[in-house]
Amino acid sequence: MIILKTREQIEQMHKAGKLLAAIHREIAGMIRPGITTSAIDRFAEQYMLKHGATPEQKGYNGYQFATCASVNDVICHGFPSDRPLEDGDIVTIDMVVNLNGWLADSAWSYAVGNVKPEAQQLMDVTKESMYKGIEQAVIGNRIGDVAHAIQTYAEGFGYGVVKEFVGHGIGQEMHEEPQVPHYGPAGKGPRLKEGMVFTIEPMLNTGTWQSKLDADGWTARTKDGGLSAQYEHTIAILPEGPLILTQQ
Repeated sequence: MIILKTREQIEQMHKAGKLLAAIHREIAGMIRPGITTSAIDRFAEQYMLKHGATPEQKGYNGYQFATCASVNDVICHGFPSDRPLEDGDIVTIDMVVNLNGWLADSAWSYAVGNVKPEAQQLMDVTKESMYKGIEQAVIGNRIGDVAHAIQTYAEGFGYGVVKEFVGHGIGQEMHEEPQVPHYGPAGKGPRLKEGMVFTIEPMLNTGTWQSKLDADGWTARTKDGGLSAQYEHTIAILPEGPLILTQQ
């Protein structure tokens, strides 16, 4: 069942989203060769706690961290670690903020130092594909219209669109209906209505879209070892158009 939110509830989620966006802005200034994703994880959790929020991911199905940190060939759900980031890496930091019982979810890919043009283009296209999807998130359209816009744009650059992991509804629970794939035909899936709130979070790979799972049961990597990038916003469907709740 898709849970429609009131304007007041969306405003509560917007407050969580603004806090999450502030954390990403801080992280952007921290990213450099030599920093560890463990340090970023500690910073994000402390920032949330200082502002009256909690990391919703921590403890979720046994997950031990406030953030996910996915480096280079890791698609998503990577564990923060004490391995220093190196010049040329790309790293995606993903987190869910719980503020007064309402959630917001956003992931962002960052370049570490000087990245190769191949990596920069992957990040640029992934980000733009997310916004192409958001443009389609209007009342009367369908989830498939969002998905098709993302896939069409991404595949135009030859990238693989990850299929195993998708966007999702969100509210007082991290994962609600509907599921929001980033591939598929236009005109299919649930019709978008006022009050729907969900994430759009494309993951693009330089090679195949297929993934493999590490022995830890969480870390998903590209099957061919290629690079992966991800950008994610939480959005609300309103009569005036999509409202990005995690806008930086």
